[in-house]
Amino acid sequence: MRTRTASLGLALLAAASLQAVADSSSLTVISFGGATKVAQQNAYFKPFEQSGAGKIVAGEYNGELSKIKAMVDVGHVSWDVVEVESPELIRGCESGLFERLDPSIVGEASTFLPGTVSECGVASYVWSMVLAYNPQKLKQGPASWADFWDTQRFPGKRGLRKGAKYTLEVALLADGVAREDLYKVLATPEGVDRAFKKLDQIKSSIQWWEAGAQPAQWLVAGDVVMSAAYNGRIASAQKEGSALSIVWPGSLYDPDHWAIVRGSPNKALAETFIRFASQADAQQAFSTQIPYGPIRQDALAKLPADVQRQLPTAPENLAQAQLVDAEFWVDHGEELEERFNAWAAR
Repeated sequence: MRTRTASLGLALLAAASLQAVADSSSLTVISFGGATKVAQQNAYFKPFEQSGAGKIVAGEYNGELSKIKAMVDVGHVSWDVVEVESPELIRGCESGLFERLDPSIVGEASTFLPGTVSECGVASYVWSMVLAYNPQKLKQGPASWADFWDTQRFPGKRGLRKGAKYTLEVALLADGVAREDLYKVLATPEGVDRAFKKLDQIKSSIQWWEAGAQPAQWLVAGDVVMSAAYNGRIASAQKEGSALSIVWPGSLYDPDHWAIVRGSPNKALAETFIRFASQADAQQAFSTQIPYGPIRQDALAKLPADVQRQLPTAPENLAQAQLVDAEFWVDHGEELEERFNAWAAR
């Protein structure tokens, strides 16, 4: 969900600085920054401190497992809890970078969305990649990814994330592949060829974005007529007064997770924090700060109807969405990203 480039040396230096200000009752929690971190600060970090459980030393990174691996390999772990995306959680768990978790630390599993509690992590929230547009620029807006490809009805540039992930999925959805068959098709050579052939149709009209803030900025400025975008970025722009709209059918949703770095000297406190952040009240507070969906069904039910409508986990939005297959991207991501980069460079 974010740009994954940063200097390992600078990261370790920053980690050392964070550790220097920590004390025996403090917990270093690393997340992705931006508006999400602000919401985490208000919903999780400050209330956790106010509860008397311990102090949170908050930092941020771009999600690279290499930084975590460097700490684990040298046995000097200065990060305790990290926010990771689904493929990184799987890779990190398989590589022994994260502590194994007892799922009972977060309580009754039946109240959580399926797949949000695993052996190495507990989901923090659910976000979506959606189709967004500016109704002030279009008299009639798109209703599907097929419309995204219709350059006759909707002439102009359209924004897509510069990468294979999400881009190949929406190309197949635009080509008529059913949501439930998406990864079956994409797992075949013919399916991959089909996705790239579909992208060929609009390649000259694509404006590639690499930062989550770009789609909303481009839509407001009229640089693109529509764009794939993170739902939270569009909602933030709406809150700031921009008249942007989201098309929920065909959205791709995925959780971000909390994981404990293997060798953390504060594992017990880290588990306490994850349990705290997974309670319904904390989840509700987070989703009122930023429109990412809570992982607990009882938290969703507590939210006002107008807030629920903006969330990926709202029943009507979830019913028309597809979960990103993290295992698929762990198995095939490297080869598909290489092919995408070669295609995009031509």
